[in-house]
Order: sequence, then C-alpha cells, then structure tokens
Amino acid sequence: MKILITGYSGSGKSTLCRKLQERYELPSLHLDAVQFLPAWKTRAKTEQQRVVQAFLDEHPDGWVIDGNYKALSYERRCEEADVIIQMLFGRLDCLSRCLRRYRIYKGSNRPDMTEDCDEKIDWEFIRWILWDGRKREKRDLFRLTRECYPNKAIVIRNQRDLDSYLRGSSSFPS
Repeated sequence: MKILITGYSGSGKSTLCRKLQERYELPSLHLDAVQFLPAWKTRAKTEQQRVVQAFLDEHPDGWVIDGNYKALSYERRCEEADVIIQMLFGRLDCLSRCLRRYRIYKGSNRPDMTEDCDEKIDWEFIRWILWDGRKREKRDLFRLTRECYPNKAIVIRNQRDLDSYLRGSSSFPS
C-alpha cells in the first residue's frame, strides 16, 4: 500500500503519517526532514530530489509519505499512491495545532524532523499557516489532484473527518 498525505501546515500530516506507518508497517518519509538539514539549513534542491527518488525506488511495494513539495516528484508520488489524503483543515485549526505542537516539543525535535531542528514558532511561520501557505496556487494544486485522481483522493477537513478515517470509514466530503 502506498499512501500520500498532503495538506496545509499544521493540519496533522506528519502525525497521521506516523499512525499509518505503524498501522500498516510501512516505511515512511517526511518531506520536511528531506528539505531541512540540522539547524534549519535548507538541503540543496538536487539533493532533496535525489533523496525522494531513492526512497521511491527502494520501496516499490509500499510507503507513507507526508508533505506537499511539488518539486519533489509530486506527480510520481500521486501516480504511484493507492490513496492520496488531503488534510485541508481550517486556518485557525491549523494554527491551534501548531501552537499545541510547539508547547509539546519546544526546545526539542519532533520525531519526524531532522535532528537539531528544534521546534519553533515565529511570525513568519504563523503568516505561512494563516495566509501564505494557502494561496491560490496551493488550493489549485489540491483541487487539480482531486480532479486527476478522483478514485484515490480523500479530503479530511476537520478532526471529525480524521477520526472517521482512522476508524476505517471511507466516506468524506470533497
């Protein structure tokens, strides 16, 4: 089984990835950990692409990948995925989740991040959660993905949808 999890920052992509990885005993890849080197330095784009390609090539039978990153084999990930989960929580829900995550991991690493990338929150990230990460281009990408892969795409818009999905339901609003 191959599961791709995309969506807005703070929606719970990485947490869902860990849960599904454990449930189905699949290898996982967190694209934030691919982008960032220790101390929040950005890995070179060519190296990011190499890491993702190698992961996809090494795990032809199944995986769980969380993250958007259109430049990192997005089309291939969508094409190969059996399920594409879009975590499209509202702005304030995402901000609340990020603030809760910050309280939990402040001064330390999340389990899905590169070592020495201590959890932080600043105005730039808050702006990304509330506005910049929700621009038309991103919304169009999610919509086009649903249109191209209607039989694979599952939209999760709130905690109720997420709980239902985790219990095994497959009926979601588009």
